Amino acid sequence: MTYLLALDQGTSSSRSIVFDAAGHIVAQAQRELNQIYPQPGWVEHDPQEIWHTQLATAREVLLKAGIEAKDVRAIGITNQRETTVVWNRRTGQPIHHAIVWQDRRAEPTCIALRESGLAETIRQKTGLLVDAYFSGTKLKWLLDNVRGARQLAENGELAFGTVDSWLIWCLTKGTVHATDVSNAARTMLFNIHSNQWDPELLKALDIPASMMPVVHPSSAHFGEVSPDLLGDAIPIGGVAGDQQSASFGQACFKAGMAKNTYGTGCFLLMHTGTQFQLSDNGLLTTSAAQISTQTEFAMEGSVFVGGAVVQWLRDGLNAIKSSAEVEALAQSVPDSGGVMMVPAFTGLGAPYWKPDARGTITGLTRGTTAAHIARAALESIAFQSAALLQAMGRDAVSAGAAPVSELRVDGGACINDLLMQFQADLLGIPVVRPVVTETTALGAAWLAGLSSGVYSNTDELASLWRAERTFWPTLSSTRAAELMGQWEHAVRQTVLQ
Repeated sequence: MTYLLALDQGTSSSRSIVFDAAGHIVAQAQRELNQIYPQPGWVEHDPQEIWHTQLATAREVLLKAGIEAKDVRAIGITNQRETTVVWNRRTGQPIHHAIVWQDRRAEPTCIALRESGLAETIRQKTGLLVDAYFSGTKLKWLLDNVRGARQLAENGELAFGTVDSWLIWCLTKGTVHATDVSNAARTMLFNIHSNQWDPELLKALDIPASMMPVVHPSSAHFGEVSPDLLGDAIPIGGVAGDQQSASFGQACFKAGMAKNTYGTGCFLLMHTGTQFQLSDNGLLTTSAAQISTQTEFAMEGSVFVGGAVVQWLRDGLNAIKSSAEVEALAQSVPDSGGVMMVPAFTGLGAPYWKPDARGTITGLTRGTTAAHIARAALESIAFQSAALLQAMGRDAVSAGAAPVSELRVDGGACINDLLMQFQADLLGIPVVRPVVTETTALGAAWLAGLSSGVYSNTDELASLWRAERTFWPTLSSTRAAELMGQWEHAVRQTVLQ
């Protein structure tokens, strides 16, 4: 048997999954990660805890699978993107906690970049909007605020990395400092046309080039795990940021193919092929997971509050005792009874970009019940995702491409049949749920399998992808448009508060 090991380092936990060559899950292990909140708007992780929990799950999953390291052909790594780690090259010790992607402390630097007129240059080179979300401004904050950091960096003694680079460094005992294009593309320092660190952007943020990792395609030989860690020198053969990895695991290899991950938030990626295209509709352009030096791109949009709205029903309103109860409660009524919920708890993301918006529930009557609110909450996830996909469709049409013809779905909330059916109804296209919904880890495993010869090409991988259920639209396009019109009206009310 041929096995592939995926290390899935996320925001809330570190996981490891063993797959067989057919893409089936053999075993998995998971450990939670502590969240550190030094002050409002700041979020940190302990890099050593990231490493130790990830290593522990890798060892545990090999035991669970009943295999040894020598049975694993290659390791794939997928990770929370944008989270920023800086460590000392000589000692291997981090100089500070990791600054997590959610952290907003670098906003003053972003304001300065916008005021200096660099925003359009950054957008043209990186495909990104200037925002504290991305790694570059977090890195600048560390150099400016950790005692002695800037001098060490200028002496060539510090290394920067996103979480993938940190794990590669630890797995190889400090012999490899590398990343892949999909993670590099989220730093605001990487030119996604040339796939190189951009000297102008490094200079703008006052970051020494010596800190930056070597950038490889997502499917490549990154190095080998030190034999004493897992029992053998396993090759690291694939690396990709979590959303690009999920897209790869959904076999979205061609332009026009799209996937939506329904997690705490929702992340929609549409592959756009080798054509770089900026959005006219509030979306980001980014690098897709790449299997060669040929550039490949994707459009991305993020919904800030997806499954988190169900957690709010449970913990904030006490309307349900567990998240699993929401579907039955929502299905106890035929529709939302005119109730609309816009869960803008932390503002609205793409395609609206309204950071000051706050959540609303409208359309309440004396006949409104907890079931109607639960249904409106679930439907809000689909409405937000539909608005994103419609924005992507407008961009596709303006570029002369065909709009998305089906949406592949994954993430925890995609098991909710009511939500998936409503999503298909709003979009007017099939919504397809795969047999293996752990697509983020599967994508990393597939990338590693390609570089290590387990698979010959992406056509072979596409043949392994299997649908578990397809949700076909049942609403007329007229009715779907009416519902989207009601949603947009509700969105406008959140902004007018």
